[in-house]
Amino acid sequence: MAEAGDAQADFGLIGMAVMGQNLVLNMNDHGFRVSVFNRTVSKVDDFVNGPAAGRPGILACHTLEEFVSTLKRPRRAMLLVKAGPAVDAFIEKLTALLEPGDIIIDGGNSNFHDTIRRCSEAERRGLQYIGTGVSGGEEGARHGPSIMPGGTPGAWPHVKNVLQAVAAKVEDGSPCCDWVGEGGAGHFVKMVHNGIEYGDMQLICEAYDLMKAVGMSAREMHQTFTEWNRSELNSYLIEITADILGHTDDETGKPLVEMVLDRAGQKGTGKWTVITALELGMPLTLIGEAVFARCLSALKDERVAASKRIRGPRPGFRITRESFLEDLRKALFASKIISYAQGFQLMRAAAKEYGWSLNYGGIALMWRGGCIIRSQFLGRIKDAFDKNRKLTNLLLEPYFRSAVRKAQAAWRRTIHKAVKLGVPVPAFSAALAYFDGYRTARLPANLLQAQRDYFGAHTYERVDKPRGEHYHTNWTGEGGETTAGTYDA
Repeated sequence: MAEAGDAQADFGLIGMAVMGQNLVLNMNDHGFRVSVFNRTVSKVDDFVNGPAAGRPGILACHTLEEFVSTLKRPRRAMLLVKAGPAVDAFIEKLTALLEPGDIIIDGGNSNFHDTIRRCSEAERRGLQYIGTGVSGGEEGARHGPSIMPGGTPGAWPHVKNVLQAVAAKVEDGSPCCDWVGEGGAGHFVKMVHNGIEYGDMQLICEAYDLMKAVGMSAREMHQTFTEWNRSELNSYLIEITADILGHTDDETGKPLVEMVLDRAGQKGTGKWTVITALELGMPLTLIGEAVFARCLSALKDERVAASKRIRGPRPGFRITRESFLEDLRKALFASKIISYAQGFQLMRAAAKEYGWSLNYGGIALMWRGGCIIRSQFLGRIKDAFDKNRKLTNLLLEPYFRSAVRKAQAAWRRTIHKAVKLGVPVPAFSAALAYFDGYRTARLPANLLQAQRDYFGAHTYERVDKPRGEHYHTNWTGEGGETTAGTYDA
């Protein structure tokens, strides 16, 4: 047990669940002395006598007072506890023990609005605050996660050496960790990361479902995803999908994936991403469909009952498997581009709304290693923003524009086959609909706005008049000239 008043630890971490334990071991591997505390104190003892046994650089603390007293100044205290009230409760207790200039770091999946509030409150009390996304799961925490810190700018120099040391590294040794921005910027970027993760996972699941629909076995799908992981689709999620499809259930001898109930859970970060997109008026359609797909999966009993009463199409066409899989691969890649295009578009809108100066190429680099969405593909995104920091949409960048153009016919054929097979592909379809909408100079929103003006006198702009001038038509002859306020998405 640490001795009270013995300020010897470089860093402190509260929360001894698996993520917290692995991050502490990672820090200690890199030469940092770390104090640890947990509300259930027995978990501290279990950790230092178990996974951390024989490591004098890890100090066990049984009270918060003891924990704070062991930290070198400025004290760096990191929370890895469940998002929500637990974070506020620990902050309140820590604040009473810390001194001006000390740093509180929230490494959980907190809502970025909460982080904005907490950062402001901490700064008013003379403390420094960081809200950081940490991605990569248990393995990432142990061997190198992606870390996305934001908050009080002055805190960054005091934590940079620790966080960049333990973060994942890309090929040239660059750490997958850098300063994101003020306030809630770090947790916002982590939220978008999780939203894109939802989209990537749903796209892969739809590809898997189509493979099943054309009669492929789990072993054949395992081989296909393994091959795809050697293409431009190379990524952690494709890799683990191949691995999952290669596992056999010990009890039944069947593919293990087929023994897993088709009811997906979610922790809320995908939902937050979609809500934020709606608040900022950004068309995050693919990730929205990915969230709703999980909601639909949760209606398991209703779906089972409906399957007995509602019939879909009876496919009556031939499929050449080799060409089908090549089309599917291209459709998956094109849809993935759309997911990231929408995600970065959302970050650009948030940066404008909250006054953040986000480095989009740097964010892509932070996601290149350690995190769940790490992929070869992110290197291309970094290059795109390094060449053009003002790039408004990835679809306008030459590499991605060319990639989508080459995949477009295969993408449409894949969705056509899915419709004929009666296989739901909401993420593939939403991606194509966004692509078609974004490349269309004139959408049917002119009729929609005329409808709004007809029933609600919401006015409209004219194609032959300057933008910003609003007009109203008395469509029925009985409406008069009074108009309602205007609203732009």
